[in-house]
Amino acid sequence: MRSAVALYRLLDVLPVFAGDDRISTSFTLVPGSEFSADALAAVDGSGARIVPWEQALSTAYDLVLVASPKGDLRLLHGHRVLLPHGAGFSKTIRGEGSPGSASGLDPKFLLPGEDTGEDTGKATAEGRWATVHALAHPHQVDRLRAASPRDGERARVVGDPTLERLLVSRSLRDRYRAALGTGARQLVAITSTWGPRSLLRQRPGLPAELAAVLPHDTHQLALVVHPNERARAGDFELREHLAPALDAGMVFVGAHEQWATTLIAADALITDHGSAALYYAAVADRPVLGACDGGDELIAGSPMARLLGAVPRLGPAGEIRRRLRAYRPGAGQDAARAAFAEQGRALDRMKELLYPLIGLPAPPAPVEPRTLPTASPTTRTPTAFDVFVDRDGDRVRVDRLPAHVGPPGHHLAVEEGAAGERSVRSAGLLYRRPLATGPGPLDTAWTAGGWSAHVLGQYPGCRAAAAVLSCGTSVLRVRGGDRLFAVRIEPLAEGGRVVRADPAAALSAVHSWVAKREDPPASFLCLLGDRAFRVLVSPATAAEQDRTF
Repeated sequence: MRSAVALYRLLDVLPVFAGDDRISTSFTLVPGSEFSADALAAVDGSGARIVPWEQALSTAYDLVLVASPKGDLRLLHGHRVLLPHGAGFSKTIRGEGSPGSASGLDPKFLLPGEDTGEDTGKATAEGRWATVHALAHPHQVDRLRAASPRDGERARVVGDPTLERLLVSRSLRDRYRAALGTGARQLVAITSTWGPRSLLRQRPGLPAELAAVLPHDTHQLALVVHPNERARAGDFELREHLAPALDAGMVFVGAHEQWATTLIAADALITDHGSAALYYAAVADRPVLGACDGGDELIAGSPMARLLGAVPRLGPAGEIRRRLRAYRPGAGQDAARAAFAEQGRALDRMKELLYPLIGLPAPPAPVEPRTLPTASPTTRTPTAFDVFVDRDGDRVRVDRLPAHVGPPGHHLAVEEGAAGERSVRSAGLLYRRPLATGPGPLDTAWTAGGWSAHVLGQYPGCRAAAAVLSCGTSVLRVRGGDRLFAVRIEPLAEGGRVVRADPAAALSAVHSWVAKREDPPASFLCLLGDRAFRVLVSPATAAEQDRTF
């Protein structure tokens, strides 16, 4: 392996040997990659055994699996099987290898010369190092044959083991969405490959621009970044650059396995020319938008070129909803079919290929792909919102956008006890949720009425304050009066499920009346995206005012 992404591809193949105590597996780091440090960290995290490169060179192996053709791989002793470390061979890397050649199919790396590393241009037995090229689609065999006829003779179509994990994990979609905290919102995934033509290099502000136009109650953003880009910049620097979007609630997805669970969970994808989009399209027919075209890195006629040519292009972030509606069903899956064959059978095909090379009889049982584990990434939950309210009779549309990423709203709603002091002092509506900590030896807790009176006294610029109680009712106090309101937003039945809205959204709807010194109606509809939730308002009883939280 030379990089973390190459390691992850190798790990997806190893279930072929699961349970076979005749097989012993070790890893080595092929020198020469700028991404090798992250590869070592990834191996360490997997718990795998690693041997130094010098030791690997002096050892005879029955099988050598590699996921990149680069480096002095011909020096390793054993049957060498080359696996792709992406999908579709859609990208060329400027300044590396043969100009215009697809990364992974470049003759300069498939046909190295002698120890000088010089490209002889001849398919000699001495220069050839791969025993078998294990490819995902017959079209890839044709492309390999065009680049190197004799290598084409050594190619076998086995499918894509990484795709197998996504396919077998589709039934876990609800679990993945729950781990991300998506709920009934629309999850929009953003994928960025690595290099100068990647989405994050071409449109670095796009995540924050999307956060400024997609309401918090209806949409969630998640960002998938190629491991090479994470290795180049480092996660710390990436998080600093992405801080506006991360502060607005965007999920920064882990490089190993989480990227795949996020694609399964997603309702829509915004992509560059990186191959993650092909995995997304192969799993389900959901909308895909192209954010940038890859320029001279994109191979014409490749699966990703087909995909980007068939899906809508996203210009300004504010056009996202219109462009998602323009997606033509089937466009993404047509491109995915050009990248992946043997779907559902890749690991069995791999077993049929590898065991004869080792010289052992294969176990009779079919190989089961491993489902992707559920993981909960750390996210920053917004605690201050610019709220836009559009009232029409008893229907109130509420769009809550994370504060300070776009223009100011009709009012600023802030969670007291979670947001910073500057936001709290600027709020028109303050609300507080129950504390998560348990009682101490001398416990204390606010009552709903006591806290709202206290906080309005502390912050004279605030118009209203509400205690959000664990029972689902909120107690709202309006400045300049002794009356308190009980506000409750009803759940919504939807296709056999129950959808529950954030009570703070209903409080912002009520605020549209009380800010004008008007009494809210006893019942109205709060519109969050395409959903209409019934909100009930009544004078708060003494018992509700005395509830602790």
